[in-house]
Amino acid sequence: MSVSSATASADTAPAIVTPTRRARSGAVVVGAGPLSFADVVAVARHDARIELDPTALKGVAATRGIIEGLAGDADPHYGISTGFGALATTFITADRRAQLQASLVRSHAAGSGPEVEREVVRALMLLRLSTLMTGRTGVRPVTAETYAAVLNAGITPVVREYGSLGCSGDLAPLAHCALAVMGEGEVRDADGTLMGGGEALAAAGIGPVVLAEKEGLALINGTDGMLGMLILALDDLARLLTTADIAAAMSVEALLGTDAVFAADLQALRPQIGQAASAANLRALLAGSPVVASHAGPEDTTVQDAYSLRCSPQVHGAARDTATHAAAIAGRELDSAVDNPVVTLDGRVESNGNFHGAPVAYVLDFLAIAAADVASMSERRTDRHLDVARNKGLPPFLAHEVGVDSGLMIAQYTAAGIVSELKRLAVPASVDSIPSSAMQEDHVSMGWAAARKLRRSLDGLGRVLAIEIMTAARSLDLRAPLQPGPATGVVRDLVRTVADGPGHDRFLSPEIESVVQLVATGAVTEACASVCRGLI
Repeated sequence: MSVSSATASADTAPAIVTPTRRARSGAVVVGAGPLSFADVVAVARHDARIELDPTALKGVAATRGIIEGLAGDADPHYGISTGFGALATTFITADRRAQLQASLVRSHAAGSGPEVEREVVRALMLLRLSTLMTGRTGVRPVTAETYAAVLNAGITPVVREYGSLGCSGDLAPLAHCALAVMGEGEVRDADGTLMGGGEALAAAGIGPVVLAEKEGLALINGTDGMLGMLILALDDLARLLTTADIAAAMSVEALLGTDAVFAADLQALRPQIGQAASAANLRALLAGSPVVASHAGPEDTTVQDAYSLRCSPQVHGAARDTATHAAAIAGRELDSAVDNPVVTLDGRVESNGNFHGAPVAYVLDFLAIAAADVASMSERRTDRHLDVARNKGLPPFLAHEVGVDSGLMIAQYTAAGIVSELKRLAVPASVDSIPSSAMQEDHVSMGWAAARKLRRSLDGLGRVLAIEIMTAARSLDLRAPLQPGPATGVVRDLVRTVADGPGHDRFLSPEIESVVQLVATGAVTEACASVCRGLI
C-alpha cells in the first residue's frame, strides 16, 4: 500500500464512523488501503479477525531488501547501524544489531501504573500493524504476520498508564506490545488470564519474533496509542451527542419549554452544520408531543426559555463540529506511515519528525473541552427540574412527600461533581512539554495524556446525560395525565425498565448506574431511532 500524497480537506472530512472494508471471511483487511474508523472499532471492541493483503506483504518484503542492503554498508544509517535518540552517532557493528533492537524494546517497555484497557491496546497494535503494512518501515513480512496472529489469538500485552510523552511515538506503550511479540513481558490471553508473553505465544502456536535491523525502532515509533483512543472516542461521541439531543428534548418537554426556537428557518440564520443537525434532532424528538402542545400558543406566558434549553442546538452542534474536525485529523492520520527513519516511495531512508503527536493531541484536547461544555449544559437542565422556582409546577426536587423525601436532590450533586471534574480535565495536556533524551527530544506533544483524560471525560459525559434522562423521565411522569411524545416517551418507558418512577426515597445509586448502562450501550439512541426516523 502506498501512502497518498494528498490529504482530505475539512470540506471532505470523513464521517465520524466510516464504512468497514471486509474480506469475504468478515475479517478486516490490513494493507489494501487506509483503515476506516469502523475497522479500528471492529478489531478493538468486537474482536474482528485480521487478514493481511498479499500484495501489500510483497511490498513489505521489497522494502525490507532496501534495509538489508543498507545494513551491509560501511557508512552508518540511523536505526539500522546506529544507536537511537541522543546515541544516534554511535555505530553498531553487525554482530550486535540484534541485541541493539531487543535492548531498545526492553529498555523502552518502562510503563508504570494501572493496566490500559484491552480495547486501547488492540487499537494501538492494529494501527502499528497498518503502518508496518505500508512498506515504509522496513520490517520483515514475518514481523507483520506475527502482529496479526497475536491480535487474532486475542492476546493482549499489558500496557501501563504512564510512559508516553506523545513524541518519538507512544514509546513505552508500543514497546510493551513489541516485547510481547518477542515472547517476553506480560500479557493477558483471550480469557483475560495474566501470563508471560512467551507462554501465551506458545499456547497459541505463534513463534516469537527475533528482531532484525531497524525492526525494534519501527515497532515503537508511532502515534498509534493516541490515534486509537481518538478513534474510539469518536465512536463514543457519535452516540453521546445524539444522546445529548435526546436528553435535551426530554427536558424541554418536561419543563414546559417551547420547540418553536428549533425551527429550521431560525437555525438557518446561523448556518453552522452541527447546530442544524442538532436542531433537526430536537424537532423530530418533540414532534407530536401532547405536553408541548398543551402550552403552545398565545396563552403561554413564557417569553423565552433559559439558555440551557433554548441554546441546546448551539452547544451540542458546536460539539458535533468539533468531532467532525477531529475526524478529519484522524482520517489523515490513518492515511499516514509514521516512523523514523522512514523508507520513502523512491527507496531513500530518511529521518523525519512525523512521529510528533501535535495534530492528534490538539483535537483530543479540543474534544475534552466540548465534552465538558455539553455535560455542563446537561447538568444545568437537570437542576431546573429540581428547583420549584423554575420547574413550572413540579414538586421540589421531584420528591414524593416534600420534607420527608429528598427526591433526586443528590443525583444532581453527583452530576455537578462530575461536571466539575470534566472542567479540570478540559485543561489542555498538549500545551505542556518536558524535554527528554538528553535534550534531543526537547519538545513533546503529551498526546497520550490528552487521550487518557478524554476517555475519562467521555465516561463522565455519559453519566451526566444519564442523570438528566432519569430526572426528565420522572418529571414527565409527574406531568400526567399529559403524555410525552412518541420519541421521548419510548425513552421514558425504557428508563422504567431499570429505574422506578416517582415514589418514596429509595437506594438511588443502582438506578443511576443502570441508566448509565442504557446510555453506554446505545439502548437509549436505539429506542429513539425505533420511533423517530432520521435521527442524526
